[in-house]
Amino acid sequence: MNSAQRLQEQRGQLLIEEPMSRHTSWRVGGVAENFYIPADIDDLVLFLKQLPTDENLFWFGLGSNLLVRDGGIKGTVICMTGVLNTIKKIDELHIEAGAGASCAKFARFCVQSGLTGAEFLAGIPGTVGGALTMNAGAFGGEIWPLVEQVEVINRFGRRVWRSRDEYRYSYRHVDGPENEWFVSVRLKLKAGDSVAAMARIKKLLEQRNAAQPIGLPSCGSVFRNPENDHAGRLIEVCGLKGYSLGGAMVSEKHANFIINKGNATASDIESLMNFIVVTVEKQCGVRLKTEVHIVGVAS
Repeated sequence: MNSAQRLQEQRGQLLIEEPMSRHTSWRVGGVAENFYIPADIDDLVLFLKQLPTDENLFWFGLGSNLLVRDGGIKGTVICMTGVLNTIKKIDELHIEAGAGASCAKFARFCVQSGLTGAEFLAGIPGTVGGALTMNAGAFGGEIWPLVEQVEVINRFGRRVWRSRDEYRYSYRHVDGPENEWFVSVRLKLKAGDSVAAMARIKKLLEQRNAAQPIGLPSCGSVFRNPENDHAGRLIEVCGLKGYSLGGAMVSEKHANFIINKGNATASDIESLMNFIVVTVEKQCGVRLKTEVHIVGVAS
């Protein structure tokens, strides 16, 4: 019996040796030693308080923008999918959202509440917590400029509210206190025309669906855009659209997407990512940086 199995009074669901391929948008990844889905915030607090202080923790949302290696994840994965996902309007301009809420649901809620500025989040296939972790953005918008406060929890189950000023954020990057994870956020938006905002969401989603391989196993954009350029353009000019390694393939629709053709391993995808980096640097003189997070143990 491992450390997580020995914990008492758990109301959440604890899965042992859970295949991460069931939970990631790439449909690849080895097993998580422990995979915990808390019942609510109080259950999460109790769970964390009982864990050994040296237990490796990994916070998990919808499994997009993530590559779990074939050797899996040692320690405990905390899954926020379907948990801490409430969204509420606090006053005329402020919205509070749980870290487990989907970005798409949050964007629609804001518009339906007569608030604008978060429409871009409708096209991001992840949770609010994941968006906060990487300063997610699309179509010229980013989440952190909207943030006023975030609620975090540490590995001992202590919750605290922090202001935006306690964090440094930039393109797809956020620095803040270590060993804390987001559980909710308060954002300030602008009052606006709900009908016009919903029309903008519809247009953004149409643009995304026309340009990206929606419906196929991928993680979203794999590489960050270099300054004054686009990773997809560089990969395409190198002739890599449609290029495959094992079961992984560069999308023929958008070169900054890697598709699981159905039998890919995490190793196939990581090898293809490395090949793209080397090729683009050799041909274009630009070294691409990954946007996707790579975690776990290589098999």
